[in-house]
Amino acid sequence: MSLLFPVFVIAAAVFTACYVLLYFIYKPWKRFQYFSKEIPGPAALPLIGNAHQLDPNPQKFYQQILQYCRDFPKFFRIMLGLIPMIVITNAKDAEVLFSSTKHITKGFVYDFLQPWLGTGLLTSKGSKWFRRRKMLTPTFHFSILNGFLVTFNEKTDILGARLKALADGQVFDIFPIITQCSLDIICETAMGKNIHAQEDGQNEYMQAVIKMSELALDRMKYPWLWPNMLYGILPNGRRQAECLKVLHDTTNQVIQERSQDFVNLHPRGLDDQSADQPKKRLAFLDLLLHMKQEDETVTFDDIREEVDTFMFEGHDTTAAGASWCLYLLGRHPEIQRRVHEELDEVFGDNQEPATSDQLQRLHYLTCVVKETLRIFPSVPFIARILEEDCVLGGHKIPSGTNVCVLITGLHRDPDVFLNPEEFDPDRFLQQNCLNRHPYAYVPFSAGARNCIGQRFAMMEEKVIVSSVLRRFNIESVQSRDEVFPIGELILRPSAGIKVKLSPRV
Repeated sequence: MSLLFPVFVIAAAVFTACYVLLYFIYKPWKRFQYFSKEIPGPAALPLIGNAHQLDPNPQKFYQQILQYCRDFPKFFRIMLGLIPMIVITNAKDAEVLFSSTKHITKGFVYDFLQPWLGTGLLTSKGSKWFRRRKMLTPTFHFSILNGFLVTFNEKTDILGARLKALADGQVFDIFPIITQCSLDIICETAMGKNIHAQEDGQNEYMQAVIKMSELALDRMKYPWLWPNMLYGILPNGRRQAECLKVLHDTTNQVIQERSQDFVNLHPRGLDDQSADQPKKRLAFLDLLLHMKQEDETVTFDDIREEVDTFMFEGHDTTAAGASWCLYLLGRHPEIQRRVHEELDEVFGDNQEPATSDQLQRLHYLTCVVKETLRIFPSVPFIARILEEDCVLGGHKIPSGTNVCVLITGLHRDPDVFLNPEEFDPDRFLQQNCLNRHPYAYVPFSAGARNCIGQRFAMMEEKVIVSSVLRRFNIESVQSRDEVFPIGELILRPSAGIKVKLSPRV
């Protein structure tokens, strides 16, 4: 027995070592060989893949990815270390991914948002995601969105006053101004908190939101930044910790204050409010607090995750969409003229707040916003993890593979959109959409995991753009080659959006 025991220990150690070697080295290496040889894409090196080729400059990185779309049309792969990332830029393969009820797990790149967002609707998986989606869907009912319209109008009135002071022919960057307006809107609609971002451009919370997005993208690109223990001691990790403190402290404070107010104002639910109390405007947070009141399993951590997620998804995205829309209208005066004509027809010459009915009558402006999101999608990519083997691009792709739908490339498919770089809102007139592949245009994703807030986003963008154009003529002074989009988590203009405004007579 004493002789057999050492032999057993040695055998167990050898078996364990072989298993570790097989699981952590051999299998990833075989997968690397398969993807690097069989799937089209840039040449990859062992261990580091294509990471050494990816430009650290966000602007150049975005152009690099677009060049890959041209070099490898429809479908290609990038190796992030030993991890393959399949990139889709065609509607047929996008349908395979989006129409499935199984491939709904977000790609690993979203894990880097979890320190901020936890496992809210954007980052959660499996049964938790299904529960959250079911819980949150009623909060985006059209009647609730119409209640938010009051805030949209108030904040765009402030925007109009700021722009009036600049409407003397001077050139200025409108992007940060629109961003501050959007942040004011999202903070009040999400948390019921007025942070006065349009009056205080250096607001600490706003700066933390922007910085966290930049840090998350940097971490996604480089495998050596992935280990949490290493990242925590690096400069970027320390900056992330500083941002998280600002973001979470702010949200937690607002939740605690709003929760106490909610209990005092609505002791038995949203409909329970005495007649002598002033009607309080509801925020997304109030709806979540009501859910907690109805369901004791909902925690304050759950609420914070969803408020932070709403803030992240609803701030930069709409700001970018509205800014790109104003930029393109400023480059195309004939299209701007058609928008002005529609605005005059719907609103007349007054500056009364926009109503839901008026926004629904802005058919051409809707086409303009949709075409803007085709050329400059606010979210340039969507990543998922395959839950089972499937065929993409004519190749068998195994379960567990990360797949990215590059929205920017998908929306520029010349087989679907003739002259794809041309700004042509008429593409989205009803008669021109009839035969289009349903997955060729997906600015808000598609399928079971589409964007729950897309009606909110479209309404906000239309209010912002219509508010500006009801007051001003706009001229963009940069060419398309000079705006330099940055393909981060959100598609931003690296050089800003330089415009000149003049009051409408």
